[in-house]
Amino acid sequence: MNWLRFSVVVLAALLLASCDKKAANGPKLVYSGPLMETTNVRTLISDSAKLKYQLTAPLEQQFENGDLIYPKGVKVTIYSADGQKTVINTLTAKYGKQDKAKNLYIMRGNVQVANVPQQQRMETEELFFDKAKQLIYTDSTMFVKVTTPTEYLTGYGLTANQNFSRYRILRPEGIFAAPQAAPAQ
Repeated sequence: MNWLRFSVVVLAALLLASCDKKAANGPKLVYSGPLMETTNVRTLISDSAKLKYQLTAPLEQQFENGDLIYPKGVKVTIYSADGQKTVINTLTAKYGKQDKAKNLYIMRGNVQVANVPQQQRMETEELFFDKAKQLIYTDSTMFVKVTTPTEYLTGYGLTANQNFSRYRILRPEGIFAAPQAAPAQ
C-alpha cells in the first residue's frame, strides 16, 4: 500500500513539473503600452532663457523608447524669436506624436495651422513639425487648404517655415479670391 501511495505521489509530481515546464515555455507577453500617463499637460520649451514653444494636451502618454503620444489632441504654440510672449503660430490636431529619435512631431486629424500676425490659416489631415529644422510640412499627396485675408489656395503637399510666414504648396490646384467684407454704413 505504501508503494502505491509513493507511486501516485511521484506520478503527480512529474505531471505538475511537466505542466510548469509547458507554462514556462509558452508565449511570453511583452507589455508595449505607455510607461506613464499625464493629464492636462503644459510643456514650455525654451532656448537661452527665451520661450520658444508651448505644448498643451489633455493626455500625454510616454513610451519606453521616449516617444510621446497625445491621443486626445495637442496644441503647439510658437512664440516670437525675440523671447517675448507674442504668439506667432499655432498648430492644433486631434492626435499627436513626438518621435524622440527624429525630434519630430506628427499631427493627425483636423490639423490646423494659424499664423496670427499675417492672419493665414492652413487645414489638412496630417502634418509634420521638425523642431530642429524649424519646418512644418505634409506628405506630397496630402490635401491642404490655405486661407489668407485675400484668397483661398488648395493643393497637395506643403512645406513652410515654422512660423508659417513663408510656405509653398507642392501641387497647387486652385486659387480663389476671398470675398471682401461689405463696407460699414
